Amino acid sequence: MSKELVEFLGGFITEHKMELFREKIGQRTRQLTVVVENLFQEHNISAVLRTADCFGVQDVHVIERGYQYRVNDEVALGASKWLDVKHYKGGENNTLDCYRALREQGYKIVATTPHKDDVNLEEYDFSQKTALVFGTELQGLTPEAIEHADAWLKVPMVGFTESLNISVCAAVCMHHATWKLRSGESFPGLSEEEQTETMHRWIRSVLKKPDLLEEEFFKRNA
Repeated sequence: MSKELVEFLGGFITEHKMELFREKIGQRTRQLTVVVENLFQEHNISAVLRTADCFGVQDVHVIERGYQYRVNDEVALGASKWLDVKHYKGGENNTLDCYRALREQGYKIVATTPHKDDVNLEEYDFSQKTALVFGTELQGLTPEAIEHADAWLKVPMVGFTESLNISVCAAVCMHHATWKLRSGESFPGLSEEEQTETMHRWIRSVLKKPDLLEEEFFKRNA
């Protein structure tokens, strides 16, 4: 993806929107990513997407194991337009397929569940690339998701229920993790190439006829 193409397409949207894109792109990160396993209530996955966008977490990984991915637009408020949502479905074990892909990208996989070796959210070191994994509303994470994780994390609670809704738990974790990342000496944002690719997708998403405009660009630069 070339910067020239991005600049060309950017000429067809308002300068205000381009300035907004430039501001937001500098706040996105892949140091932290979020994984949701087999969520069946669309308002929960929608809330997770919205929260990821709000805190600048660019990628969300969706594992389907019996429940189909659906988004409630009234809850998500179009958040998926600004995110890279990666799906794992149709495989022999979608959870392990997701874990394998994340490890290839250098992520440490952290299951958010009580475990004999768990650590509190405040004590976890987010300076390493981390994939936080959240489970279904009814039963939590599957045994495979827990067993094959690299670490286990819990949100300390003092109430009687000792259980947060999945979307609330994800919001608490993302807020703390991104706060830690932004409090460091150097914020681990997207690479220059990743910024260009993401800007290209954002601009395309607000254009009426992006394919025709790109065709015109390539004709001019043939």
